[in-house]
Amino acid sequence: MIAVVREPLDPATLVAAVGDPEAGATVLFLGATRDKNAGRRVERLEYEAFETMAVKEMRRLAQRARRHWALSRIVMVHRIGVVPVGEASVAIAVSAPHRAEAFEAARWLIDQLKAQVPIWKKEYFRGGAAWVEPQADGQAARRRHRPTRLPAGE
Repeated sequence: MIAVVREPLDPATLVAAVGDPEAGATVLFLGATRDKNAGRRVERLEYEAFETMAVKEMRRLAQRARRHWALSRIVMVHRIGVVPVGEASVAIAVSAPHRAEAFEAARWLIDQLKAQVPIWKKEYFRGGAAWVEPQADGQAARRRHRPTRLPAGE
């Protein structure tokens, strides 16, 4: 399941979608709207997307992940429209025979989704609103964590 949706994300449905009797590990990542960002009180986020291009790019990322890791199933879903504080806007679910592959693939997929997929985020906060650049989130994450990289040629 790879999709751009308008409705709230259901974690149980996402985990069920990656279920596989050969999988010994399932990883679910949910990205949710925080109540604070850059020192401001966030009221909500609003996402827009070039939906057909976003789904095409998400499928391409899933194919790349499958070539690199031994994965059973992959789910990538991104919500568009208004996403209130506390609700999930993006989900990555991965199942694999072993946990290392599931964790590494899920991490790589969310990092790549945020950097490459044409989905734009507008943050509404007390006193205003601003479009949030996707590179800002990725750069901050790269400073905190060593990203999982595919080998050369992938």
